[in-house]
Amino acid sequence: MQFLIPEWHGRLTSTNTVLLERLRGGEGLASGFVLATREQTEGRGRYERKWVSAEGGNLAFSFLMRTRVGVPQVLSLPQAVALGVAEAVGEFGIEAWVKWPNDLLVGGRKICGILAEREGEGLVVGVGVNVNMGREEAAGIDRPATSMMIESGRAFAVEGLLERVLERLPVWIERWEKGGFAALREAWTARCVGLGEEVEVGEARERLEGVLEGFGEAGQLLLRQADGTVKEVWSGDVGLGEG
Repeated sequence: MQFLIPEWHGRLTSTNTVLLERLRGGEGLASGFVLATREQTEGRGRYERKWVSAEGGNLAFSFLMRTRVGVPQVLSLPQAVALGVAEAVGEFGIEAWVKWPNDLLVGGRKICGILAEREGEGLVVGVGVNVNMGREEAAGIDRPATSMMIESGRAFAVEGLLERVLERLPVWIERWEKGGFAALREAWTARCVGLGEEVEVGEARERLEGVLEGFGEAGQLLLRQADGTVKEVWSGDVGLGEG
């Protein structure tokens, strides 16, 4: 996959929302189109969680990918993207770990989230990386969060980070497109938090408990429950145990 030169904006509501609207409006955007913004006012995460980015504070971008890959393989695309972003962040001296299905953590705190949405024959993938977020702002988030600046003590240019990310993503996306989750499994499990540990998966009242046994052929989570049975979990938020 090849990315086009990013289209930067000073301020957008949500890069995913705007890109989807442009596609639905009939704009003939090519695969590899990248939409980025220096300020995001209504960013969206999974379960409609909000992700707001102050000007220059975080990296928020979305890209368009046209592929013939179908379900269930397409469900593991965010995992390929997470591995690419982890490599890019690592080039700045920050070691990030993946949390199923599509988050990056540093020291148990979220530094990146990914949201993939289908539109016709295309996939829109949004990526948000906390770059220059300060400790006070991070403390105001309802879940443990961190940023590259908090972890390193220095600020970064979001444009430079995007350049690094777009250099690393094609490697992982091409592996995924050719081999599915199987082509990611070794790298994913090496970076994955919670393997072999007691976790909770789901949302609100629909939470399941068990040991994170591993991942299936399509990247689905395998949860070993108290009675020894292994349940396949295809979506949900993973809650890790303390310490």
